[in-house]
Amino acid sequence: MKSLDWEVLTRVVEWLDNGYKVHLFTVVQTWGSAPRLPGALLAVREDGHLIGSVSGGCVEDDLADKARHRQLPQLPSVIEYGISSHDAQRFGIPCGGRLQIAVEPLHDAAQIKSLLQGIEQRKLIRRSVHLGSGRARLAEVDPEGPPRIEDDWFHSYFGPQWRLLIIGANQLGSVLASMAQVLDFDVLICDPRVEMREEWHVEGAGWVYAMPDDAVLEIDPDAYTAIVAVTHDPKLDDMALLEALKSDAFYVGALGSQKNQEKRRERMRMFDLSEAEIATLHGPVGLPIGSRTPAEIAIAILAELIQVRAQQSKRNQAPAKCAA
Repeated sequence: MKSLDWEVLTRVVEWLDNGYKVHLFTVVQTWGSAPRLPGALLAVREDGHLIGSVSGGCVEDDLADKARHRQLPQLPSVIEYGISSHDAQRFGIPCGGRLQIAVEPLHDAAQIKSLLQGIEQRKLIRRSVHLGSGRARLAEVDPEGPPRIEDDWFHSYFGPQWRLLIIGANQLGSVLASMAQVLDFDVLICDPRVEMREEWHVEGAGWVYAMPDDAVLEIDPDAYTAIVAVTHDPKLDDMALLEALKSDAFYVGALGSQKNQEKRRERMRMFDLSEAEIATLHGPVGLPIGSRTPAEIAIAILAELIQVRAQQSKRNQAPAKCAA
């Protein structure tokens, strides 16, 4: 399963290649209790077919109706919804919510294909669209913040998909892999035990066929990668952790009780890991919600991943830079 943004962009390419006119909508800014965050995408085809969401309410229906009646802008522009209390109620925007949305008519799939290629290569891409002419350009950048309007340009950002490497193809690993995909994680599995691989039945998860430490090195973890060891076998979990804790992964966790975690940290100190690196280990893994079953433990792990991912997103968003 790919992220929601990926699904929107790939459908845009499909529609354009089939000769349809398409408008791409991006949430630029929100005020109040808007249900979608800046950067949320919606694509609307000329016949009203749509994918994605910018409000979760009736805004999508209004834009689809405008598409069918050829009432959408023919040049990139910015529109707002929910300015008045009447509009907020009409479009299903929560109390006082207000949306600023960038609208872009698309005519050529080539650049969207280039954008998708950059995302697949785990690059952070800034896509800049000139509001007057519709001219668009792509650039690989460092984190620069949420979408923004700057002079006559609209800048939006498309980064690597969040990844989760799970060490262990047991029952917990299976439940965790299924749930994580719903949360927009690209899930990878590593387990050198043949009997565990043969009983794996989770669709959508990729396999890394290597020993756990080599698997970590193979995927080259970046700041959009999480690694969780759930085999409960120190011989396998520790192999992965020794490399994971030295990587750029935003989250590294391991299953086990508090007592077992202390023993694990003592083992880690026998290798070339600093105290600062060891301190980044999330163990026991997951938020302390009293979880006991595999499904409950998976929920606790994913809850902590969501929490840390949100913190990482803020760190990745440096203050917006002025144009040169």
